[in-house]
Amino acid sequence: MDFHYNGNGDEPVLEAVNLTAEPGQTVAILGATGSGKSSLINLIPRFYDVSAGRVLVDGMDVRQISQDSLLAQVGSVPQETILFSGTVRDNISYGRPEASDEEVVAAAKAAQAHDFIMHLSKGYDSHVQARGTNFSGGQKQRIAIARALLMQPKILILDDSTSSVDVETENKNSGSPGNKFALAHQFVVAQRISTVLKADKIVVIDKGRIVAQGTHKELLATSPIYQEIYESQLGNGNGFHADELVKITEGSVAK
Repeated sequence: MDFHYNGNGDEPVLEAVNLTAEPGQTVAILGATGSGKSSLINLIPRFYDVSAGRVLVDGMDVRQISQDSLLAQVGSVPQETILFSGTVRDNISYGRPEASDEEVVAAAKAAQAHDFIMHLSKGYDSHVQARGTNFSGGQKQRIAIARALLMQPKILILDDSTSSVDVETENKNSGSPGNKFALAHQFVVAQRISTVLKADKIVVIDKGRIVAQGTHKELLATSPIYQEIYESQLGNGNGFHADELVKITEGSVAK
């Protein structure tokens, strides 16, 4: 699959991409700014269309699915989170206003938002200012994740949407969605490697191409670019060899 922003421009944004996500998998897309991560993920809900090849959901080309039907299956949480004027409950239930209080709370718990919400002056009835200016970046992102989970989409896309969340909360959040909500696929776009350690599949993108894919353990053993990213972010510059890195992480990483 190839993608050019201008149809068939000279510089491809994505080139020769071949990626399969199995049902129930969490697939992490890792790469530097400008590598093509968000462009790849935006092809799923057809924010853009491929220039060559196909994007399939349940074996069907997304271009053959009505936009309303496709968007109903995809929940997307962007990095720049937007909240609306109203209550916390209103913001979480925005896409499903008929949702019960129990469903709203369950979604908030899965997104690691419930605890901080309960510390607000009026809990779920606390006021949210326009664009969520009275909440921190991490709080806004967790509310937005709860909103997406409440929709119970088949596909959940987190586009660097834990960038403002502290690492401890992020680690808890990374395992939460699949526990309470039946997601067919989850895609996590990230620059921070701590976000992707427990993913079923990690896809490393560089200059619009997939340069490696596998589990965290597999990539540490086989991918120099992944080893470099890991060492620069989590290795403290100690210059570990790949086999040493695997031993260090085996005790704490599921995959």
